[in-house]
Amino acid sequence: MTSIRNTPTVRTGGHDYGELAHLVRQAGLLRRRYGYYAVKITLNVVAFAAGWAFFIHLGDSWWQLFLAVFFAVMFGQLSFIGHDAGHKQIFRTGRANDIIGFWHGGMVGLSYSSWMGQHTRHHANPNHEDDDPDIHIPAIAFTTEQAAQRRGLFRWMAKRQAYLFFPLLLLEGFSLHVSSVKALLHRDHRSRALELALLTLHFAAYLTVVFLVLSPLIAVAFILVHQCLWGVYMGCSFAPGHKGMPTVKPGQKLDFLRKQVLTSRNVRGGRWVDFTLGALNYQVEHHLFPSMPRPNLRRAQPIVRAFCARKDIEYSQCGWLQTYGYVLRHLHAVGAPLRLADR
Repeated sequence: MTSIRNTPTVRTGGHDYGELAHLVRQAGLLRRRYGYYAVKITLNVVAFAAGWAFFIHLGDSWWQLFLAVFFAVMFGQLSFIGHDAGHKQIFRTGRANDIIGFWHGGMVGLSYSSWMGQHTRHHANPNHEDDDPDIHIPAIAFTTEQAAQRRGLFRWMAKRQAYLFFPLLLLEGFSLHVSSVKALLHRDHRSRALELALLTLHFAAYLTVVFLVLSPLIAVAFILVHQCLWGVYMGCSFAPGHKGMPTVKPGQKLDFLRKQVLTSRNVRGGRWVDFTLGALNYQVEHHLFPSMPRPNLRRAQPIVRAFCARKDIEYSQCGWLQTYGYVLRHLHAVGAPLRLADR
């Protein structure tokens, strides 16, 4: 992850973004897609409910581990809807979007408000070495400066983080639950009481159903498979967008257009990639137009890419497997000075 060292503040940056936004509006890509989201949400909820009905019907069986994989995917798909609601992609008003967001957060056991608070800070300053919370994670060092500050177990992990990256994602689902609870207990959110009730209901219902239907050993195995694979799914969906891309140094100034484009990476692929990643594979377009409905991002991509080419702005896009190669190589390079120092 190199720094954007030689890109000066662009005086015409605001004009450039305004020009691009005009093209996008002309194409009608900021209009709400009520029909799409009505169908998407309905199908998700029906599939989710059917999954639990089949879970109860199947009973105490090791075949339930296949359902655990299904629920890992469903938790990911429901989380993507909560993400879209947080960006006001579904409805025009914040209140209507929040209703969807709180509902979906409750279904997967996440605090919608606390997660979106962090995610909003990330959108404001993607890959900023001081201001982006997504590159300040104790278990992973994203810059050599971060790696140099690691001590004890975290230093040992930083040296081997490329090998530990995917194993660590197995814990991401549990981490999301824990961070949600901690945020609600220690911070004063306007929706704190509501979300505490939703999370309490979620965990109570989830654990009650699992341990009533399954014997203890199968229940524990089900929870581990479900939560670990959900964590991997979430990590593999969000990591390609920025990890291994250039960072912004403290005090460095970039206009909005270049700040979002130069620090983001798209993942190339067809509609199955769009579905699997919740359209987060269009990270450049999503960061430029966060409220753009998910199905419109695919149509915006050629407009944005052509505009960046005209303005000589580097636009990053690669295949799905290739992007993980970039991420792992970057993490390995960040840990290199620590490995050399300990020889």
